[in-house]
Amino acid sequence: MSIRPEYPRPQFVRDTWMSLNGTWEFRMDDGHVGMAQRWYEKGEFDRTIAVPFCYQSPLSGIGETEFHDVVWYRRTVRLPREAENKRVVLHFGAVDYDASVWVDGRLACSHEGGNASFSADVTDILAEGTEEHTIVVRAQDYFEDLALPRGKQYWKEKGEVMWFRNMTGIWQSVWMEFVDSVSLSRARFTPHLDTNEIEIETRIEGLAPDARADLEIKISFDGKTIARERIEAGALETRRINLKDFNDHGFGRWWSPEKPNLYDVEFTLYVEGEVTDRVTSYFGMRKISVEDGKVCLNNKPYPMKLVLDQGYFHDGILTAPSDEAIRLDVELCKQMGFNGMRKHQMVADPRYLYWCDRLGVLVWGEAANAYAYSEDYAYRMTREWGEIIRRDYNHPCIVAWVPLNESWGVPDILIDPKQRHHAMSLYHFTKSIDSTRLVLSNDGWEHCLSDLCTVHDYSRDRRTLLDRYSDLERILNDMPGRKFVYAPGYRYGGEPIMVTEFGGVNLRVLEESPDVTPCASDEREFLEQVTDVIHPMVVSGLVQGYCYTQLTDTETEICGLLTWDRKPKIPLDVIRRINEGEIPTAY
Repeated sequence: MSIRPEYPRPQFVRDTWMSLNGTWEFRMDDGHVGMAQRWYEKGEFDRTIAVPFCYQSPLSGIGETEFHDVVWYRRTVRLPREAENKRVVLHFGAVDYDASVWVDGRLACSHEGGNASFSADVTDILAEGTEEHTIVVRAQDYFEDLALPRGKQYWKEKGEVMWFRNMTGIWQSVWMEFVDSVSLSRARFTPHLDTNEIEIETRIEGLAPDARADLEIKISFDGKTIARERIEAGALETRRINLKDFNDHGFGRWWSPEKPNLYDVEFTLYVEGEVTDRVTSYFGMRKISVEDGKVCLNNKPYPMKLVLDQGYFHDGILTAPSDEAIRLDVELCKQMGFNGMRKHQMVADPRYLYWCDRLGVLVWGEAANAYAYSEDYAYRMTREWGEIIRRDYNHPCIVAWVPLNESWGVPDILIDPKQRHHAMSLYHFTKSIDSTRLVLSNDGWEHCLSDLCTVHDYSRDRRTLLDRYSDLERILNDMPGRKFVYAPGYRYGGEPIMVTEFGGVNLRVLEESPDVTPCASDEREFLEQVTDVIHPMVVSGLVQGYCYTQLTDTETEICGLLTWDRKPKIPLDVIRRINEGEIPTAY
């Protein structure tokens, strides 16, 4: 059976591609001798691994938790007929953390960053006169470097408390695609809801200065052509196209969780009258904004009811076993009455964002944070964060960016101006490349400048929560045992208030799950405790949105509404009723 055979990049689809997921040769390099011994040219690879699963995961076929900070992969491929007279581009969804890639013994590319995608045109280094080509990947991780953006990956060999097993090497899909020498390399969609226009920026690679290129853009909805334009195109073009559609009065085509309407796009590139590339994509017309102190979706106040999703799978760690498993998480979220998910301390697989686009789930995009601050960390974080935003910009489901969470990576932000500058630099950098979404400088506490005032509160007493979230001063100043809501030099300015982590109610269902306290004794007590924390958020006159912790159990946590194998701890419709403001006493 094929491993993760679906097209990995649903926002930019070509027909001429080849999945490289599956069995690769594998070798650990504990002595760091592979470079000196030129393993990228020759060498004995003594194991195999199932890509894209990291060696620490059972689905990889290895499942070892011991530290091996340098690992090597090798695979021989035979190019299909579709590759003849084409450029060959090699893509990696994510490799943790430093990656070097060779093809036929020649270096193709290097990349730093465990969560961002990267690619290389390998055409010119393919060995001539051979039908098979060898790809070698060297990945290096830094397990004990706390200034490495790692998210929930632990710096010890086995997960504990709230951290998971570490991940090293390839952990998202690998594939090749075959393109003409002149091809479309990027398309960026920016919806302008108020003028009913879609702004499309395109980039063409390989276009000679004296060549004539025409780009045809066809936009359709539900199979019907809405707009079609053919333009003489340069290497970089930006166009605004009026959709000539009606605005939303309950019947329109705007995107929302309730009506996840999507427009399909087909790009056809002509060079000197001949078709050289064809790409399909999609976009959603939606607007997220703050108006008069209210969070608005498509110019209407919109309460966000989110659930925290750490993307954990027992056998794959942060790599989903299948596309169906990703879709199931999105469907379960909606069935429980949530309209969004906060992707926590990891960068979502593009297939996850695709299903949120298609099925209608808001997403808060979050970075995998470090724990310690250093100048090297600041360089790493800023560069990778920009790559992540560029890759995922087109997904209408993403409505907020969260580069920092709970002062991770900036632990001394309260007393260190340099760390406050870093938080503000991420805020302004994000705004400079994406002005269409909400941005938080530091989610949970010790905010600098943020578009929302978000707090994390794991209080369990219902009366305490009802009182606190009915009084603005108590929200801002009465958080026992917590940190300050704002960092020095910054203060509340009327931003919408959201409780973006709360709940965390434990119930141990599976014998193999960890024994965590405090813990509900049975389903009835679990239901009571979940109701006690969600209901005050629903009825608060001040809280404009919340994010319940969390969707599923993990390796070290049992506070999920679902077990790690996606079994509900209480019926899904009961959780939906709680999100709607009911107080169920039984089911």
